[in-house]
Amino acid sequence: MVKTLIVEPFVYPVASCIAGVDEVGRGPLVGAVVTAAVILDPSNPIVGLADSKKLSEKKRLALYDEIKEKALSWSLGRAEPEEIDRLNILHATMLAMQRAVAGLSIQPDMVLIDGNRCPKLPMKSLAVVKGDSRVVEISAASILAKVTRDREMEELDLLFPQYGFAQHKGYPTALHLEKLSEHGATEHYRRSFAPVRRALGIA
Repeated sequence: MVKTLIVEPFVYPVASCIAGVDEVGRGPLVGAVVTAAVILDPSNPIVGLADSKKLSEKKRLALYDEIKEKALSWSLGRAEPEEIDRLNILHATMLAMQRAVAGLSIQPDMVLIDGNRCPKLPMKSLAVVKGDSRVVEISAASILAKVTRDREMEELDLLFPQYGFAQHKGYPTALHLEKLSEHGATEHYRRSFAPVRRALGIA
């Protein structure tokens, strides 16, 4: 059963240990979808947590290090392009979220997830619309996931500089679509996505 909460401001559920979960990379044509789960330490607060997309790169990187240092537990999950192609992007994202939660060294009794849908988990969960800007645990997860995926795109850019991955991070910008049409798709592309199928000549 999908649960959503759209009332401002967010009222935390009663729980002794809460994890926040977010994903980055549902829209790109290339690379994994990356998720993170974070349990923050109430006695060691982190100032400045916000939706990763609204932070400067410098601020994201500083918070990334601080989250890893101060969080009670954090974990990354992912689903690779072949899993995305086999399962579809929604189900692959849910799988990556499950992996992130399973990787936590502390089992939370409540998981708050950005968006309007929860994966199946062994504990209570709640989907929070715009959670990455309303729930600090989800904000922290969004930062870990975005920095991780952005770094992967920068590494891919070193291997395939002709595509401009460091610039567009795999999203279907006009520049990316032009480069994809010109150079074709590497093995890192999601072959089930329409622009990639067109580039490969798949109907």
